[in-house]
Amino acid sequence: MDPHAYNTLILSDLHLGAETSHAREATRVLKQNRFQRLILLGDIFADLNFARLTKEHWKFLGYIRKLSNPKRNVEVVWVEGNHDHGLTSIMSHLVGVQVYQEYAWEYDRRRHLAIHGHQFDGFQVNRVRLSRLGTSLYLQLQKLDFRSKPIARLIDRLNTRWLRLSPKVASGALAYAREHEAERIFCGHTHQALHTEQAGIHYCNSGGWVDSRLTYLTIDEEGVRIHEYQERADYRDSGEERGEADSALADFADEAGLLEDVDHESVGR
Repeated sequence: MDPHAYNTLILSDLHLGAETSHAREATRVLKQNRFQRLILLGDIFADLNFARLTKEHWKFLGYIRKLSNPKRNVEVVWVEGNHDHGLTSIMSHLVGVQVYQEYAWEYDRRRHLAIHGHQFDGFQVNRVRLSRLGTSLYLQLQKLDFRSKPIARLIDRLNTRWLRLSPKVASGALAYAREHEAERIFCGHTHQALHTEQAGIHYCNSGGWVDSRLTYLTIDEEGVRIHEYQERADYRDSGEERGEADSALADFADEAGLLEDVDHESVGR
């Protein structure tokens, strides 16, 4: 049976290049679902260092490239996050998607607005250099951490709570939506999935893909829903991993369909 077709699927904070990035699981989500629009809601990358990208990270980018092919009839939108800054002009050409600072669309007679959310984080806005230094140190820590990265993930959660990011971003986003006459506003940045309503305006956060809870949003005629990724039994020990000698760029080209000259398959199959 074909999967349900959504109007929009939103995924954010994948942080490609980080040791904690769940790129393989994110690629599976895109392959398992059907949608008319995909919004990558910022912080798809961890930093500007391409050398950190693994073959699974390149496979994710390859699948985005495949989705962006006009034959697939999927609108792919990339909303720039604070970690993506400096990369979007290059990567948008590589994966064939258009980049926005914020993105608005109409669906079900409602105005929807997607913006990463760092704009409502005063620390991020006022201390850009300090934030980038912290990101660099955090990425180095991940290399020294245990295999499951418990220390790095704990620091990420403590940092979010210390800065009170979830309520701060939610409050700023709701005010921004009201100012721009949007009934629904979507953000990332905090790594914590959340849905709240205030005076008829809905705020939804898509969560992230660097912790143990991996979440994404969907929008259809039934409303907005937060989904939590659950690994299917048939994915365990499936032999998906190839040898470490495999070329990451070859994986990208293969996943993007650049190595074959055939019609593109349906989304989600």
